Amino acid sequence: MRTRHQRTLARSLECSGVGIFTNSDVKIRFCPAPENHGIQFVRTDLSGSKPIPALIENAVFRQRRTAIEFEGASVEMIEHVMAALAGLQIDNCRIEINAPEAPCFDGSAQELSLAFLEAGIVEQPFPRKVITIQQSLTVENEAGSFIQAKPLNRSVMAIGYYLNYGEGSPVTPQCLTLEINPEIWMSQLAFSRTFVLEEEVAAMRELGYGQKLSAADLLVLGPEGPIDNELRTLDECVRHKMLDCLGDFALLGCDLHGYFSAHQSGHALNRELIRQIKLTHQSTDSTTAWKVA
Repeated sequence: MRTRHQRTLARSLECSGVGIFTNSDVKIRFCPAPENHGIQFVRTDLSGSKPIPALIENAVFRQRRTAIEFEGASVEMIEHVMAALAGLQIDNCRIEINAPEAPCFDGSAQELSLAFLEAGIVEQPFPRKVITIQQSLTVENEAGSFIQAKPLNRSVMAIGYYLNYGEGSPVTPQCLTLEINPEIWMSQLAFSRTFVLEEEVAAMRELGYGQKLSAADLLVLGPEGPIDNELRTLDECVRHKMLDCLGDFALLGCDLHGYFSAHQSGHALNRELIRQIKLTHQSTDSTTAWKVA
C-alpha cells in the first residue's frame, strides 16, 4: 500500500469574505499545525471556546451545507475549505475564524487553493493514516439517491458522480469520474462553483440567506442558463458535486482509498457514508491500512 507523509502549511495566511447563510463578514486565518493535529477550527469571536476538530463525530445537520460543533461552538459551510485542504493534501491546520460560517468566496475553492499554494506546503516526519475500502458499502435515501464505496485495485481515491435533475431542469444530465490528487484537484475541480436554481433563490432570501450576494457572485441557473454569469465548464455542476464529496469525505480525518460512486448524493448522504466507514473500520497502526469490514 502506498503511504505518504503528513503535510501542513509553510506559513499562515488570512482571507476574508461573506457567509451565504449567516450573511457574516468573515475573516479566516489558516495556520501551520504540528503532526497529528488534524484540521481544527477555532471561533475567535467566542471567548474561551475550544477548538472544533473537523471530524465526522462532530458533524451536525444543516440544510444544504456541512457543519461541525463541539462543546457549544459551531462553524458551518466548511465543505469548500475542507475540500481545498484535502485536494492539496494539507492534513494539519489550525483555522481561526471570527464568525459562525466560512466565507463563500465565489462559490468555489479556487481562491483558497491558490492562497494555500502561495503560502507553501511542507512535509512532516509522520506517515498519514489511510483507510482502504475492502468491501462495498452503500448508503441511500428514500428519494433514490445513493453513494457507494467500492474496492479499487490501486492505492488512490477515485470519485464518479452522476447528476440528473430530470427533464426541464436547467441543469443538464452530467457524469464524470476522476482520480483525486493535487494536480487533478487544481485543474479539474477547485474552480467549480456551488449552484442554485433561480426558482430557489426567492425562498432562500425569505429565510434570510444570501443578503449580501447577487447572481454575479455565485452560479444561479435559470431556464436560459446562468444569470449574470457564465459556466466555467459545461459540466461545472457535477464537478462541484464532486468537490462537495471530497470536502465531506475529509471529515474522516485520514486519507481514503477506493472508488466512490454517487448518484444525486448530497452532504447528508456523503456524511452518512463516512460515518459508516468510520464505524466499521478497525485501526491497526499508523502505517497500515484500516479495512472496512
